[in-house]
Amino acid sequence: MKYLLLSLVISLSTGLSVSGGTAVPDHSTWNSLLQKYVSEAGVVNYSAFKTNKEFQNYILTISGSHPDDSWSRDQKMAYWINAYNAFTVKLIIDNMPLRSIKDIEAPWDRKFIDIEGNKYSLNSIEHEILRPVFKDPRIHFAVNCASKGCPPLLNSAFTAENLNNQLELVTKSFINNPAHNQLNGDKLKVSQIFNWFADDFGIKGGVQQFISRYSKVEVDSNAKLLFNDYDWSLNGK
Repeated sequence: MKYLLLSLVISLSTGLSVSGGTAVPDHSTWNSLLQKYVSEAGVVNYSAFKTNKEFQNYILTISGSHPDDSWSRDQKMAYWINAYNAFTVKLIIDNMPLRSIKDIEAPWDRKFIDIEGNKYSLNSIEHEILRPVFKDPRIHFAVNCASKGCPPLLNSAFTAENLNNQLELVTKSFINNPAHNQLNGDKLKVSQIFNWFADDFGIKGGVQQFISRYSKVEVDSNAKLLFNDYDWSLNGK
């Protein structure tokens, strides 16, 4: 009994589970902050995040919890999506005032993210972990680049339990949003995301077939693709 209690104390103090793996972080704080400071349309109140101590505590939680083999695939994916989005918010508030994330020099290449002593950039999370490891094109509609042209930041945290439903929700919502995509049967004028990451959508049969799967209107599998300009203006204030 004494050794069990000691093990529990070590678990709580180090962030390790009793079985030896890293404890999966609780994303409920992030969820509450998103519901409070992000509108349903994805408009972010960065000024409120900047002064919120709970947000800083969540960043510390994420920084102290690196996924390991004891985590499920969905736990890992939810963690990395939340980490990407939370650290994007941190990047913005640390560099305010801004009109665009692109006002920051090399924002996606900065290795400002510390996770258990390992340094990451936003690009390394997206292009070295999320895309190649999980191979799920819906990720593109879950991560947020702090810009109006980007899929809106979901105002709830991603969780392993709800991950598939959440990915379906953000994908369907973005594809059917006329501010980003205009779908007209045999001609599709769509977000640059489908241009930049066309190979990712090839996993699911190509861009047209992927869009058709989620579109509320019928889409020709051979429809001509045109691409909208990307709006890099900040998605909040």
